[in-house]
Amino acid sequence: MKKIVFLTGTRADFGKIKSLIQILESHCGFEVFVFVTGMHLQKEYGYTLLEIERCGFSNVHTFENHTHETTMDLTLAKTIEGLSAYVKECQPDMIVIHGDRVEALAGAIVGSLNNILVSHIEGGEISGTIDELIRHSTSKMSHVHFVSNQQAKKRLIQMGELSESVFTIGSPDVDIMFSDSLPDLETAKKYYEIAFENYAVVMFHPVTTEAKYMQQYADAFVEALLEDTHNYVVIFPNNDLGSNTILKAYEKLSGNPRFRIFPSLRFEYFLTLLKKAQFIIGNSSAGIREAPYYGLPIINIGTRQQNRALHADIINVNYDKESIRKALGIIDTHKVQKTDGDFGKGNSAQLFLQSLEKNDIWQLNHQKQFRDY
Repeated sequence: MKKIVFLTGTRADFGKIKSLIQILESHCGFEVFVFVTGMHLQKEYGYTLLEIERCGFSNVHTFENHTHETTMDLTLAKTIEGLSAYVKECQPDMIVIHGDRVEALAGAIVGSLNNILVSHIEGGEISGTIDELIRHSTSKMSHVHFVSNQQAKKRLIQMGELSESVFTIGSPDVDIMFSDSLPDLETAKKYYEIAFENYAVVMFHPVTTEAKYMQQYADAFVEALLEDTHNYVVIFPNNDLGSNTILKAYEKLSGNPRFRIFPSLRFEYFLTLLKKAQFIIGNSSAGIREAPYYGLPIINIGTRQQNRALHADIINVNYDKESIRKALGIIDTHKVQKTDGDFGKGNSAQLFLQSLEKNDIWQLNHQKQFRDY
C-alpha cells in the first residue's frame, strides 16, 4: 500500500485536489493523509478547515503556518518546518501539491530533500506575477507533473522535465463543476441567506508585486461597484501581501443592501452560485478557468491573470475606476458561448488514479538531471 500526503493551504487549491483525494481514499491500494495549513486555519478567512472535515477523510493533520508578519518567506519557512516533522511521522511514498503558492513550494522542498516523490498539480502554467516564479520553482523541485493541458506539458519539457514524468489530466476542479453533487441554486441561496434574484460574483485578490498600489486599486474597484446598480456576492481575497488593504476597502460595502460579503464559500455552493451569476468581476483564476465552462461573462481587472490561457470573450480592463465602470456598463449585453475549454473533460481524478496504479511512476529517478538540447 502506498502512502500519499496531500498538502492544502487555501480553499482554491482544495477545490482542485478534492476529487483526487476522494478517489484515492476509496481505493484499497492507497493510504491518504491530508496536511492542512494556511488560510484554512484562519478564522478571518472563513476557517475552511470545516469544509475539509465535512469530507470525512481518514487522516487529517492541521498545522498553523501564518505569522504575525504576513510575509511569504516566513510562511514558507514555517510550512517547511511543520511539514518536515509530519512526513517523518507518517513516512509517505509521495507528497502531492498544487499550484503556485508558498505552501506548494514548501511541499516540494520537503519532499525532494527527504527523498520522497513529489507530484505537482497544474505546473507549466504562466501568469506573469510572483506566482510564476513560485510555480516554476516548485515544478523544478518536483518529480511528477499532473498538468491541465498539452501546452503546459510542452512548457515543462522545455524547462527540462522528462516527458515520461508529465501526465495530462486536465484541471481537477472540472470534475466537481459538472458532478451531480452540486446543490441547486435555491439551496445555495438559502444556505448563505442571499435574497437577490440576480447577482454577480466579486473575487479580487492582491498582486504581491504591486502591493504598494493595492490600496489605490482596491479603492477604485469598490468605488466603481458602489456607483453600479448590480447586486453582488463578494468573496474575500486570499491572504497574500496586500489582502488587508482590500478588506479595508470592502468595509465601505458593509450594510449596503446590494452586497452580500463572505470570507469564504463551500466549493460546491460557490460553483452553483457562479454558474447562475450574471457575470464575475475581479482578478481570480475562477474567471479564467471555471467561468468560461459555464458560459459566464467575465470582467478581468489588472495584471494578476496576465498571460494565462485567456478566453476570447473576457473583457480585460485596467485598475482605474473609469475602465471598470465602462465594462460594467456593457456587461449585461455581452453575450458569450459556453466553451469546451482546454482543461479536461471532468475525468481528472480517474486519470490521476490510473497514473498512480502504474508501476512506472514509482520507478522515476528521484535524482533529477539537467538535459542539454
